[in-house]
Amino acid sequence: MASSSSRALNAILPQIASAPYEVHQKARTFASRYVKSGQYDTAIDVLFQSARELLKAGQTGSGIDLAGFLLEVYETKGEVVSEQSRGRLTQLIALTGPDGRWRKIIIDKALAWSVNHGDCPAGDQDLHHYVGELLYKEGAFDAAEPHFLASGKRDSARLLAEMFIIWSAEGGTAGVFALRGVIPYLQNGNILAARTFISTFAAGVPKNTTVAVGDDEVILTQDQVVNFAQIAVVTCQRAQGERNKLMRESWVRLCGTYQSRGGVLALPEVRAPLNEIGNLYFAIPLPRTQQANPMGDIMSSLFGGPSKDRQPARRLTAPGTSSGLD
Repeated sequence: MASSSSRALNAILPQIASAPYEVHQKARTFASRYVKSGQYDTAIDVLFQSARELLKAGQTGSGIDLAGFLLEVYETKGEVVSEQSRGRLTQLIALTGPDGRWRKIIIDKALAWSVNHGDCPAGDQDLHHYVGELLYKEGAFDAAEPHFLASGKRDSARLLAEMFIIWSAEGGTAGVFALRGVIPYLQNGNILAARTFISTFAAGVPKNTTVAVGDDEVILTQDQVVNFAQIAVVTCQRAQGERNKLMRESWVRLCGTYQSRGGVLALPEVRAPLNEIGNLYFAIPLPRTQQANPMGDIMSSLFGGPSKDRQPARRLTAPGTSSGLD
């Protein structure tokens, strides 16, 4: 592969400064020939290096076009998600820059590829984390949020909490931000991410004291919804479906107590996902009027961000494992 791609690249790359359009066309032509002859790795190398150098030269449109072609070759070859295949894409994403729509195009295509050729139905966790962190550092909080949630990694949960602390200080209710992190993670059965998120977030909220709940600590804050979110995670962590009646009753009592006080927890838009969590963790039947997975655009309108619909069946991540986390 090295010798084949080197010959092509030697004919392509020296012309970037003087004839970037010709570079773009030559790269596509060479790559197309390699694909037709089944030399996918050579085509990938030509497209990646050509796209990278075009992006460095400020030829964003041409570079992104070749990046899109690269992903088409990934699909044709059946290239699986790996450090190398992902690394090519993160390099190209980093070189694209935040201006315009170009970067979103390559991000969307990269995530779509990772859905088809990775282990996570929501897209590669590391790729989501990379994109979320990139957007967070740029101050694009609303765009970073769904990537941190989709990643589900411990570092993603921590950064989401840090971002929400900053965001809530700029205007907003801490409790609503707490639910925006806890509810999606719990709905996906990701106890560890939910625990990491809420412990980090609660530590950044004005607090009164810290109390022990079994082996866990709950930071009692001035926001009752933040307190609820912490206790909810601890309760779900100890769930064993319908086998643990004590925890099942604790969940019902917890929701009932806080919802009786009114506020955001009493809203139908929040009751519905909490009912779903009760069903997932404690085998509590959903109300007859509520179908499974009711979040959709209702939660989106309340909490912001895209719809959180999730088609694949959910399963719980055992608290004692590190599945899906780093």
